[in-house]
Amino acid sequence: MKFTIAQIAAILGGKVQGDENITVDKLGKIDESNLPEGSICFLSNMKYEHYIYTTNASVVIVGENFIPKNEIKNTNLIVVKDAYSGFTQLLQEYDKIITAQTLHKKIGIENPAFVASSAVLEKNVYVGAFAYIGENTKLGENVKIFPHVYIGENVIIEANTVLYSGVKVYPNTTIGKNCIFHSGVIIGAEGFGFAPQKDGSYKNIPQLGNVIIEDDVCIGANTTVDRATIGSTILKKGVKLDNLIQVGHNVEIGEHTVIAAQVGIAGSAKIGKYCAIGGQSGIAGHIEIANKTRVGGKTGVNATITEENTTVQGYPAQSYIGFMKSSALFRKLPELNKKIEELEKKLNDSTK
Repeated sequence: MKFTIAQIAAILGGKVQGDENITVDKLGKIDESNLPEGSICFLSNMKYEHYIYTTNASVVIVGENFIPKNEIKNTNLIVVKDAYSGFTQLLQEYDKIITAQTLHKKIGIENPAFVASSAVLEKNVYVGAFAYIGENTKLGENVKIFPHVYIGENVIIEANTVLYSGVKVYPNTTIGKNCIFHSGVIIGAEGFGFAPQKDGSYKNIPQLGNVIIEDDVCIGANTTVDRATIGSTILKKGVKLDNLIQVGHNVEIGEHTVIAAQVGIAGSAKIGKYCAIGGQSGIAGHIEIANKTRVGGKTGVNATITEENTTVQGYPAQSYIGFMKSSALFRKLPELNKKIEELEKKLNDSTK
């Protein structure tokens, strides 16, 4: 589908510098060589600025603070407040078009699929082949269930939510509107609860709770969210989870928190709103993390963080500045150790 530069500028609230009648129909990266005619890309990181003077893209989205160092001859510009946000908005609009052309057309129940007689399916629901919909489950309007999805009994999935192939949703789970679960996601499996016995064995603790997922939550492939022992494991509105994350039983994750891949969150941890947690980090159980906390990759958070809007790094987690200072000292340890050995030798020699 082709759009003129003027049309795109209108969508983004930007201004055109160049020929506004040129059409574009492809997305590209500014550092790609030999971009085809009709490509659009963006420039936000100035280390890529030199590409704007040679790119074959028909148009480049730039920020209003961009001042070119050389003459731009080969392309046209759309000037917006922020180039990265502008291109993101363009991707969102493009995604809406693709979704309208593909996902929204999927309606009805494919064969073979099992839908329990007590299940309630509202308008425009899609259930793919080999999917299973349990008793007393409710699928809201425009819910899309792809092939090989399992949904247990007493599950509620609200409007416009999409579950891709291979998702498993255990009984009694509640899922809000506009959620996306990618392949391999498992919601509501039994939490890791075992009571140690005197003989060294472990006795299983029944996990009788459920999982509640609010609106606009996105969960990446092969991520797992365990059900609560009692009560609920809760993912609040707008939470974004990457691939391969483990969320333990009774965990609560606050609104609009984002978590990168391979993070493990132990049971009953409470993570605040607007937090950002880097990949391969570990969150201990029964602790709290304040709102707007930023956790660097591979950090081990083993104690409660009470101060909002802080950045932590390392194991155990400490302030980012403290971690960087410690790292600088750590790199000098061999040199410092050598100096200490030399001083010890001089002291020993002086006492002889």
